[in-house]
Amino acid sequence: MTGHFPQSPPDLPLRDIHLPPNPPWWPPAPGWWLLFVIVCVGFVLAFFFYRRTRHRRHWRTRVMAEVRHLADRYAHDEAAYAASLHQLLRRAAWQYASNAHHAQGEEWRRVLAQVPVDATTLDTLMMLEARMYQPKAAFDRPVIEAAVERWLRTAVRRIKPADVGHV
Repeated sequence: MTGHFPQSPPDLPLRDIHLPPNPPWWPPAPGWWLLFVIVCVGFVLAFFFYRRTRHRRHWRTRVMAEVRHLADRYAHDEAAYAASLHQLLRRAAWQYASNAHHAQGEEWRRVLAQVPVDATTLDTLMMLEARMYQPKAAFDRPVIEAAVERWLRTAVRRIKPADVGHV
């Protein structure tokens, strides 16, 4: 047997190869739907993260502006300045302990210690309480201001975003 292929007669009309039609643009493939859902979820998460961060930053700015305002307002009255800083600390500490508005002495120190700051800062903040009631108590304004700002900055970072508006 010889290996010959059967040949078609030359008069047989043959057409060129037919390509399938182009895929329609709608509906997109499942991968595009998945990508669309991922992008939408990413935008929603980014929006909520941005809003929460902006709200915290705004609150932190307001609190630090209030500390500066109190420093300007009571530039020559250290007892009133100490009392106003102490009141500001109590309002912020209310987020950590419901008894912060009437805590005194060691109980107030425990409330302040719920925010993780060093012992020197706590000792400095405890001087505020003594300075409010004793006109001749030691009072180093820059050290007190630094301690109050350090405690408030740390406290703001730990407060939940839902609680930020209450202070």
